[in-house]
Amino acid sequence: MDGNVHIYKARLVAKGFSQTPGIDYEETFSLVADIRAIRILIAIAAYYGYEIWQMDVKTAFVNGYLNDEVYMEQPEGFVNPKYPNRVCKLKRSIYGLKQASRQWNKRFDDEIKKFGFTQNRDEPCVYLKASGSNITFLIL
Repeated sequence: MDGNVHIYKARLVAKGFSQTPGIDYEETFSLVADIRAIRILIAIAAYYGYEIWQMDVKTAFVNGYLNDEVYMEQPEGFVNPKYPNRVCKLKRSIYGLKQASRQWNKRFDDEIKKFGFTQNRDEPCVYLKASGSNITFLIL
């Protein structure tokens, strides 16, 4: 990476139907925030006059690390002419893999904790970081 934001990257999508549970992946579950937690945090923000930012990470699923080896056919238009019958070994998750959301969530959890955020025990989609008089909530 050269520090610049890269957009317009090609998006690879896996054929998820060809994956076998227990062989190609173990877990697909990814946490989802309870609507009550969202409402509580919005109420807290409104009461104290906190700012609320909403973000969408369009490339989130391509940042998860894979626990198992996953191979895919060479994508159409990117076939290596020297080796047209070879397959690609994935280093990271891509859209369409059944475990993509779970792997992203695990990676996010590992990385956000490095910044001093703590995960809420009762609502694992809520993270908190308090620094002096500043408080930051993250909700997934």
